[in-house]
Amino acid sequence: MQIAILGGGVAGLSAAIALTLRGHTVQVYERRAASSTYGAGVTLWPNATFVIAELGVRDRLHLVSGRPHSMQRLDAAGVPLGVVDIRAIGEQMAHPTLSVLRRDLQRVLVDRLAELGVVVSYGRSASEVGERGARAWARFEDGEEIAADVVLGAEGRMSSAARRYVSPGATPVYQGFVNWVGIAESSDLLVEDPHVITDFWGTGSRFGIVPLGATRAYWAGGTAIRLDAIGAPQNLRAELQARFLEWPAVVRRIIDASATASLRTIAVHDLEPMSCWHRGRVLLIGDAAHASLPTSGQGACQALEDAWHLARCLRPNDPDPQASFERFTALRAMKTRHIALAGRHLASSIFHTDPDACRSRDQRTREADHHQLAAAMATSWSVGLPLPGSTPARAP
Repeated sequence: MQIAILGGGVAGLSAAIALTLRGHTVQVYERRAASSTYGAGVTLWPNATFVIAELGVRDRLHLVSGRPHSMQRLDAAGVPLGVVDIRAIGEQMAHPTLSVLRRDLQRVLVDRLAELGVVVSYGRSASEVGERGARAWARFEDGEEIAADVVLGAEGRMSSAARRYVSPGATPVYQGFVNWVGIAESSDLLVEDPHVITDFWGTGSRFGIVPLGATRAYWAGGTAIRLDAIGAPQNLRAELQARFLEWPAVVRRIIDASATASLRTIAVHDLEPMSCWHRGRVLLIGDAAHASLPTSGQGACQALEDAWHLARCLRPNDPDPQASFERFTALRAMKTRHIALAGRHLASSIFHTDPDACRSRDQRTREADHHQLAAAMATSWSVGLPLPGSTPARAP
């Protein structure tokens, strides 16, 4: 089957690999002029590293990744709130957790595609998608049009020509907070333990640090803010240093060690869960179909799961992909819905602006059974995958 994929992010590239390995002919079209590095880094939990192994890139990804063993939650003064044992999650799911810069993950996926003979066409922004007879088509902003048996929309959460065709009313929803992200690098030690993710929670703010070693980390700092109040300061580093001035020293050290070019401001949006991700021969995958908040921890992971499931649902010689798309959506919709709603729930707690509510949140977190939490995370993320103790995904 000839498949055109719009979007060269994690969803598009991983789907291209998985579908090529299953015998499909694939072409990828990316709107940016070069490989996407939107966002600083990603944590690939065991459900994602299972797929990474299936795509044949496990060993090369290990070479550029960190191996977090635990995630420590603290308040804005550095007082511990609890520790999630990441190794226990990996043991339950039989795969490790990896932390990786997005640019390194993209490079590994692009190199794998090149090995398979698939070319990524850059600077190709789709303006319109539709169908003509037994073919789907996409028109680019330069006026050129391509046709294929199937068009996959993997353009991301914000702007998707494929989503406008499949579900015109589905638009991104601002969830009330901004993320600043960056990559910190230094010749000196940045963190005490390179295997510990630290997540500081304040009142209406957070700051998370994911080490890739003792001298390199990616991070995200966030705060609740009205969309119309998000500005573009002349010196973002200085603004961040002032905003997090009273936070633990490691936060300020991480900000100071970040190259200016790596600093980005992201107004965080997600999508309302959709029940249908396809129309005719056009299918949505990744964030274009089920964008979740960063607080879900599962954005890239669910994009990778999409690739693995779709490759098993879509048959190379299928004359009509409708039944395959319906199987795929039935397998994926409920799990991604739960993940998106869980991400919203955690975000509403973290970015609550009432000090009393945040103190109550911190107390509940200190009293929580974090061993049980790790087990619940593993159980939830295993659904639908051939992992130990998993349950099959069911149609909603």
